[in-house]
Amino acid sequence: MDLLHQYADDDPDSPSENPSSPPRLLPGRSAAPKVDDTMLALTVTSSSALSRPIDPTQHLVGFNPSYDQLWAPIQGPAHPYAKDGIAQGMRNHKLGFVEDAAIEPFLFDEQYNTFHKFGYAADPSANTYVGDLDALRHNNAVSVYNIPRHEQKKRRIDKKASEEDADNDNDNGNDDDDDVAGEIENPASEAWLLKNKKSPWAGKKEGLQGELTEEQKKYAEEYAKKKGEEKSGFGGEKVEVVKDKSTFHGKEERDYQGRSWIAPPKDAKASNDHCYIPKRLVHTWSGHTKGVSAIRFFPKYGHLILSASMDTKVKIWDVFNSGKCMRTYMGHSKAVRDICFSNDGTKFLSAGYDKNIKYWDTETGQVISTFATGKIPYVVKLNPDEDKQNVLLAGMSDKKIVQWDMNTGQITQEYDQHLGAVNTITFVDNNRRFVTSSDDKSLRVWEFGIPVVIKYISEPHMHSMPSISLHPNANWLAAQSLDNQILIYSTREKFQLNKKKRFAGHIVAGYACQVNFSPDGRFVMSGDGEGKCWFWDWKSCKVFRTLKCHEGVCIGSEWHPLEQSKVATCGWDGMIKYW
Repeated sequence: MDLLHQYADDDPDSPSENPSSPPRLLPGRSAAPKVDDTMLALTVTSSSALSRPIDPTQHLVGFNPSYDQLWAPIQGPAHPYAKDGIAQGMRNHKLGFVEDAAIEPFLFDEQYNTFHKFGYAADPSANTYVGDLDALRHNNAVSVYNIPRHEQKKRRIDKKASEEDADNDNDNGNDDDDDVAGEIENPASEAWLLKNKKSPWAGKKEGLQGELTEEQKKYAEEYAKKKGEEKSGFGGEKVEVVKDKSTFHGKEERDYQGRSWIAPPKDAKASNDHCYIPKRLVHTWSGHTKGVSAIRFFPKYGHLILSASMDTKVKIWDVFNSGKCMRTYMGHSKAVRDICFSNDGTKFLSAGYDKNIKYWDTETGQVISTFATGKIPYVVKLNPDEDKQNVLLAGMSDKKIVQWDMNTGQITQEYDQHLGAVNTITFVDNNRRFVTSSDDKSLRVWEFGIPVVIKYISEPHMHSMPSISLHPNANWLAAQSLDNQILIYSTREKFQLNKKKRFAGHIVAGYACQVNFSPDGRFVMSGDGEGKCWFWDWKSCKVFRTLKCHEGVCIGSEWHPLEQSKVATCGWDGMIKYW
């Protein structure tokens, strides 16, 4: 302290020497670190921002806004995305914010009709009115269902007056009535004619019929008998009812390992991705006594082939091993028209001219169920979807496509638009749609399950198309046209005819020769009316090869699903040939 005093004494500017100058302080020193007080200043300034709404154009908010600020209506110039000033989060409808209100239908109708008549209505969310408030005051807030007393009285008076007028008119007309009564008695007058005129269709009213004479009874019995015969048969002939039965022709139904005879071989797989045109005959299956109308390979594996014949039988043949008939299915009383395997091949459908569709178990030969509408089914198809294997579609001779649920046996849908018998049903577009062709020379595309045509294709130059096949890439349909050509249609939205692709040269007029594709889609194949099988190249549309396959018509041809260079054909000579 003494030292400090000494320094003070030495200082020329000390207060002792210059009493008028203020005392000089040393600068203060603090050991605390320097603090950035910018945010503090921002906080102070933002306290004023807490009261104002947020600018919708800014991307960053430097403080925690309150709920009211976030949901406040936009102020100032309108935001481009909310022209009505409603915040985006509050919008639940393209017109703004719609609030649910529970309201009785009668009350809603009352306010709705009041608004349309008077221009105002009660707001259900608050005890206020919306709309034309001047009209509200003028009408004393009356609704259409709430007519005031004086208005009701006025209406009653008007009604009474109109009734009195009507009574007066009747009194005046009594004199006229006497004249009319006189005219009705006079046969020469118009009134008499009007009263006594008889419709030309009115039946003669005779007395009650007495008992029939012996001659009449005899005639009635003969007539009923004749009618019964006509009903029982097609075209008057009697139809014998065939019992459903099946015969197994193989050695044993199960092998030493317990596998069923329809089980596919374990080593069956595609030998080659590339398909080749067959050149020579490998095998002939002969067992049908009449023409074969359709053949189908076992799905995916092709180790068995199913055939439908005009001798009323359906047979299944071995392809890989013995080449013999494995089982015969007998249940139809007339020629079998079409057959269709289920996806796994364990069951199949057959349609015959006896107007029955039968659902068979492939392995045991038992008939699971029979379906009939009293009309001839020309084509049967199962829905290819795995979860819809119980849905059966059948194209009938009465222009309808009938859909059954095979589990219940009920008809679930009828597609009735065609003007002729239905010939083919082909599923396209992941089985959501199907294309049908008919004797009315048109193609119709349907949504599965909806009996409304979504596309109708009919041109003056078109002919009937008794066979349609889907290309392996599912983008094209090949349709056998009866003017001796195969036409190609797209399966896309428009189902347009591809005018650049057309396969011709064969003679099919009058025959429903099946058209088919090779598994790789490179070749188109079809039989013809002269017993030949034709092969065309898909890209160039040129004839690749013809094989003389059958005596008479070669009606069906199928490419083997695994053995890429083998083809099966069937004809009206009763033969099935493997090439």
